[in-house]
Amino acid sequence: MKRYLILEDGTIFNGLAFGSQRESSGEVVFTTSMTGYQEVMTDPSYCDQIICFTYPLVGNYGINRSDYESIRPATSGIIVNEHAEFPNHHEGMQSLSSWLTAKDIPGLYGIDTRKLTRKIRQHGTLKGRMTNSIENAEEIIKNLNAEERITNQVTKVSTKTPYHLPNSGHRVVVVDFGVKSGMLRELSRRLCDVIVVPHNTSAADIIRLQPDGVLLSNGPGDPKDVHSAITMIQELLKNNIPILGICLGHQLLALACGADTEKLKFGHRGSNHPVKDLETGKIALTSQNHGYAVTEASLQNSELVLTHKAVNDGTVEGLKHKVKPAFSIQYHPEASPGPQDSNPIFDDFMNMIKTTKKEGLMQYA
Repeated sequence: MKRYLILEDGTIFNGLAFGSQRESSGEVVFTTSMTGYQEVMTDPSYCDQIICFTYPLVGNYGINRSDYESIRPATSGIIVNEHAEFPNHHEGMQSLSSWLTAKDIPGLYGIDTRKLTRKIRQHGTLKGRMTNSIENAEEIIKNLNAEERITNQVTKVSTKTPYHLPNSGHRVVVVDFGVKSGMLRELSRRLCDVIVVPHNTSAADIIRLQPDGVLLSNGPGDPKDVHSAITMIQELLKNNIPILGICLGHQLLALACGADTEKLKFGHRGSNHPVKDLETGKIALTSQNHGYAVTEASLQNSELVLTHKAVNDGTVEGLKHKVKPAFSIQYHPEASPGPQDSNPIFDDFMNMIKTTKKEGLMQYA
């Protein structure tokens, strides 16, 4: 069956359909990850986005039980050059196409994904529609250009009610802006008593849980759309609650401390992004998925210090508070998918919690 990708600039890609037969729209982005397609597709940060995989063959090891980053995928669709119809792996349980059909996610294959990637790199991310007919292409292009920017992605992917992952270690409250399961796994491996709360939970409600630390999770969209989080973070900082921000959580911490954020031309998405630690001079390969970044110039008037920078384009990748027990990173230390170079970030968070508890700085009033 024929399927087409129509972009807001009028470009049309002709390909073939697989997965769900429904049509869908979204922001078209690309990822450079060579493996880990299941983790990518189930990452809530891809909410309302159509993912183009630059690696030419996707689906060769199928879909398994253990590589989910969320139960309900939020992506609007996927684009590949070629998909494996007959995967081969001892953990594989079904093919990519059958999984997409079950999850009602449309797929497009057989197009020049290199051409599409070059277009996004040159012009920036573009709105697009995956459709099974181009008879009304002009109307689709007109509608794409008229569509307003989506602002409620975090609301779509965040948990609606709190839930508890009990354990015997430090109590960590995770504010769910679109949290990946990999982050919860890393906390559980460190015996943390984890409570996951909705994105709009107030600081007062978080403090009533008497956390030893708070993790601000990853998530989709523009951080400036998550208004309630700014006040919540500022109140937690006043009470000296240790904070770790990851990805969107990193951007929200920056906004709460007086810095600013900006939209990147085509974002960072993939498992091979080098980041330099400015304190040690070491470079780590990191997994990333974000379309916004903290503006470095805005840090001059903030309460934050720059700790990490992207090697490729020099953008802000890590921050720490000048006084309060809080730090953040733009990349994904849980490495799902990707290299595990930055996994010790979770250990740094545990050490910050221990130090803060020892000094008796936290206030629960």
